[in-house]
Amino acid sequence: MATDALRRRLAEALFSRVAGPDRSATQHRIHRTPGPRWFGPERPIRTVHADASMFVGGIAALLLQSLHPLAMAAVAAHSGYQGDPWGRLQRTSTFLAVTTFGTADDAQAAVDRVHAVHGRVRGTTDDGEPYDAGDPHLLEWVHLAEVDSFLRSHQRYGANPLDAAGCDGYVRDTARIGEALGVVRAPRSVAELTARLDGYRGELRATPASREAARFLLLHPPLPLAARPPYAALCAAAVNLLPGWARTPLALPHLPLESLGAPLAGGAVVRGIRWAMRPPAEAAERDEQEGAEHGADRDSARRGSAEG
Repeated sequence: MATDALRRRLAEALFSRVAGPDRSATQHRIHRTPGPRWFGPERPIRTVHADASMFVGGIAALLLQSLHPLAMAAVAAHSGYQGDPWGRLQRTSTFLAVTTFGTADDAQAAVDRVHAVHGRVRGTTDDGEPYDAGDPHLLEWVHLAEVDSFLRSHQRYGANPLDAAGCDGYVRDTARIGEALGVVRAPRSVAELTARLDGYRGELRATPASREAARFLLLHPPLPLAARPPYAALCAAAVNLLPGWARTPLALPHLPLESLGAPLAGGAVVRGIRWAMRPPAEAAERDEQEGAEHGADRDSARRGSAEG
């Protein structure tokens, strides 16, 4: 059908940016390899991380994370985000997919690779402050900003927003990944997440590096002209999603009619991405058949998740 052909073209253009050239093999390995998972199929983390609202949440998370001067210094000096932004995005999206949906062995291997990278990321800011990517305090800030942004975005733009228990469940699920990465006693409820975020407020400030990152992310993305309007809508939605105290340091003013226009435009783009991500009927039937074949693996994963 014509609509399926259009969906495939849009999905290919999108996933080639987000997942990279080997996305088919990567997706098959993540979703089709039998074995226990960290999270069973009923867990809230799967609902959130499978939704197109992650695109808005990811932009918001990067903006929020940049407000910690030590975390931003590490990113500016070691990540190569301007020279290879798509590579960084692909590595991040693959990590999220593997730890959320992949086998327990693959999830642990992904965490081990991040530990190896963090072990090499050390330095000093322009103000002479030392930073270490393996510092549990910095790891906690990155974790908190990411979890808060993803959850905020899902609750506003997700196809199936979570109830209060589901939101707490999402925070609890992400704690498993955060602690595997080195976070000490990651939060396990929305209330605790909010309190821990507030505890960092005194450390946060904009720096030349954070403002440069915001300009690059919001104004100068390496995208073709045709993709810039929908990307701009996602960015507007992400900025609108930020806590008010996070916008002023990054010089992100409130624009006229933003509270109405940004959610409308961002929501429309998210729905378009969700439509493109939805497989055609024949692919859905195949996935259902393959899922049934691995039902025992999912049951095992569910038991492991409950025990965890």
